[in-house]
Amino acid sequence: MKFAICLLSAPHAPSSRRALRFAQAVLAGGHEIVRLFFYQDGVHSASHSVVTPQDEQDLPAQWRAFIIEQGLDGVVCIAAALRRGVLNAEEAVRYQRDAASLQAPWELSGLGQLHDAAQSADRVICFGGP
Repeated sequence: MKFAICLLSAPHAPSSRRALRFAQAVLAGGHEIVRLFFYQDGVHSASHSVVTPQDEQDLPAQWRAFIIEQGLDGVVCIAAALRRGVLNAEEAVRYQRDAASLQAPWELSGLGQLHDAAQSADRVICFGGP
């Protein structure tokens, strides 16, 4: 089965950890992830600037390692990211900001990528949100 996974909550939210565990279980079960889409506060999971307290799990680092190890497509909604100050090098230059907080393997793109993933997947699973 093919899954598209959308994360809407910040890295410190329990749903972020659940989303990662679900994604790991999907692959362990022999299924496929067509895309991971980070939207709303979920874009913070892609930020290289997040500093996690020592007594907590570093979910942004775990997401990054998972995406790299599994060769997955990790897409961050550009509108949500810009609104929250999560920028790649190109956007930092465009908006005259001092630093970028988004690095590979993450890709900034629009909501069309979520729509495309929904068309390619058998199931779209969303974690977090209001």
